[in-house]
Parts: sequence; structure tokens; C-alpha cells
Amino acid sequence: MKTVGIIAEYNPFHNGHAYQIAKAKEMTGADYCIIAMCGDFVQRGAPALADKYVRTEAALRNGADLVLELPAYYALGSAEYFASGAVALLDRLGITDSLCFGSECGDISLLSEFAKRLMSEDDVFKGVLDRYLRMGHTYPTARNAALHASAPHLTPHMHILATANNILGIEYCKALSRRNSSIKPYTTHRAGSAYHDASLLNTYCSALAIREAIDTAGDLTEVKNLMPPIAYELLAAQFGRSCPVHTNDFSLPLHYQLLSEHSAGYTQHPDIDQDLSDRITNLLPAYRNFTDFCEKLKTKNRTYTRIARSLMHILLRIDRKDLLTFQAEDYVYYARVLGFRQDATPLLTAIKAHSSIPLLTRLSDANDLLSENGHKMLEKDIYVSQIYQSLVRNKFPYTPYDGNEYTRQILKV
Repeated sequence: MKTVGIIAEYNPFHNGHAYQIAKAKEMTGADYCIIAMCGDFVQRGAPALADKYVRTEAALRNGADLVLELPAYYALGSAEYFASGAVALLDRLGITDSLCFGSECGDISLLSEFAKRLMSEDDVFKGVLDRYLRMGHTYPTARNAALHASAPHLTPHMHILATANNILGIEYCKALSRRNSSIKPYTTHRAGSAYHDASLLNTYCSALAIREAIDTAGDLTEVKNLMPPIAYELLAAQFGRSCPVHTNDFSLPLHYQLLSEHSAGYTQHPDIDQDLSDRITNLLPAYRNFTDFCEKLKTKNRTYTRIARSLMHILLRIDRKDLLTFQAEDYVYYARVLGFRQDATPLLTAIKAHSSIPLLTRLSDANDLLSENGHKMLEKDIYVSQIYQSLVRNKFPYTPYDGNEYTRQILKV
């Protein structure tokens, strides 16, 4: 039995995602495809357009065999933490043979070489990096200068570091290497539009383009042909009932949390240093809403997305010390199942036989299976989903509630 892993957000699930699952199985010869998917909040520092169960079912009905929830500590992490947590989850299952991800360059040997060079950080690299940072350059600029100096053969390919999926792919390769994992990386050339391309002119357009089209139209009319039919039908069935959910829907909860932590500052959260904490404090009187505050806080050295993630860490009370503790203890403590295909039962059996972490199909089993820190990680996942679902209930008050994490059944298709 061969298995391939994919790390995803599916926000929302579109034609490019269905293509990637099919291509991943074809490239690797895998019998089964396991998805490590963000829950109700995603890596760019935003709530998912639709909840994790809608997105799970879309994946399962379009080629995925098992969907696991990526713990919130990593789902909302920087590229390094996001990749490290997701790779650890797939690796600790004990049965994942390969990892497949999309990239703009489509060249796994080149991405792996960049990963190797960035991990080695020889004396030349460190010297140039430190010098450029002291001169006030941004980290990407300093990193590129250090690579030019220490690995000149990569100079013709430096454009690779300018695109989101290439950068994330390099982090996946680094994470696999750090773990000395037997998982073999593969990459598919990203089909159609680029990650940040908001155009709808391609059958394989970006998730960003779909979200923006939905925001502009207020419905799904513009995106029907950009999603597999069943994924569109699932989203349409919930549209106006439990989705769409937007970043600014969380403006009041964020403002409350910012005010609650105002006196202590915000440096206990990941990605927030004293400078950013002070900036948040100074600009807090001008707070209007979530996205406007991100725009106010961003600077030359801090992108909008990094700011959004930082604010989500505050809103969801994600603590830096917890993250470091989990990292020291091999990142993940469980594999929580969101859904699976019933004909993939042999896959679940194999995981139970070989995994170094428990496979959670019921929250009630956690008491007997998890350590103290495992409970802390799971409790945060539950808390994060409760925050999301409380917003959904408030925004769509006439929809029957089905968001209780303790009673919600995993999906079987």
C-alpha cells in the first residue's frame, strides 16, 4: 500500500485542488491520498470561507481518502511552523510514503537545493545575512544577498524565492530534512493562475480569485465553473446558512481581546516582538475593524499577512511558549480525523498499526490517549472552532446549529 500526503487549506476547494490530488496519485503511484488540512482558520491569518467539514467533504468527494485536521497552532503559523507541523503530522502516521505540493517552478531538485543551502547557513551565509540585517534591510533581501555570496550557482534561480508556493515548498523540504524523514517530496507545477492572482480568466484560478469574486457578487454565480461540481454544490448548500465567513466578521472579538491584553502588551504571542506590540498599543485608539487595523499596522518589514496572523494569535490566545514546547516534543500529539472514504478502511487500519501518535476519531477518547500537552493542543483546536462557530451562529441566526465539536460526527463518504 502506497500513500501520498497533501497539505492544504481548500479555501474553498476548486478545480486546481482536484487536479493536484489526481496528479499526486499519478506521480507517486499512491493507492491513498491523506490530506493535512487547516481547520476553521487558515495560514494567511483569516477565517476559512466555509467551515472545516464543508471543505473536508469537498476533498473526500474529489479524490482524497482521509482528511486530518492540522492543529491550530500550526495552521496559523508562519511558513516554517506551518510546514513543520504539517510534515510532522504526516510523518508520525508511520505510513506516508510521499508528500506532494504545488509550486510555481515545478522542479523538486531545485527546491530541495534551496532548502539544503538555507539549512546549512555556512559562515559566508551567516556573515552576509548579519551584515545586511544590521544595515536595516528586510530579511528576504538579506537572505538573498547571503545566498548570492554562499551559493552563486543558485543566482540564476533567485526568482524562485519571490513566489508563495515555492517558498512554502522549500519549507516542506527543510522540514522533511530536519526530521530525516523517509517521506519523498514531489511537486506539481501549479496549474493556471498564480497564488495571488485575482483573475477569473483561467479554469484553474486561485482560491483568492474565487473568494474575491464571491465577495464582489455576494453570491456564487461567477465561480460555478471554477470548482468541481460536487464542491460547488456543497458550498452552495451552505451559502447564506453557515458561510461565507469573512475576516471583518471577527472585528469586535478582536477589539475586545486587544483591549483585554492592552496593559500587559502582546509579546507572549508568536510573531509579535516588542516593536509590533508597541505599535499595536499606539494605534489601538484608531481601531475600526480587523482589516483596516492590519493596513494601519503593516510596514515595509511587516506584510499584511504577517500582521493578520499576529492578530489572529491574539484573538485566539495562541501562546508562544506553548508553540516552543510542542516543537521540542515533536510538534504533534494526535491525528484528528475530520473525515474519510469508507473504502479507505485499510488505510486507517495501517495508521493504527504504525502511527506513533493516536488516531482520534472521537473527542471522548482523548482523555485516555493524550498527554497533558496533547490535551492543551486539542483544547485549543476545540476553542478555535467554538470561536468560529459562535460567529456563524450570530451571523446566520436562523440556521439550525450543528457546530458542537463534541457531538459532531466525522464525515464518511
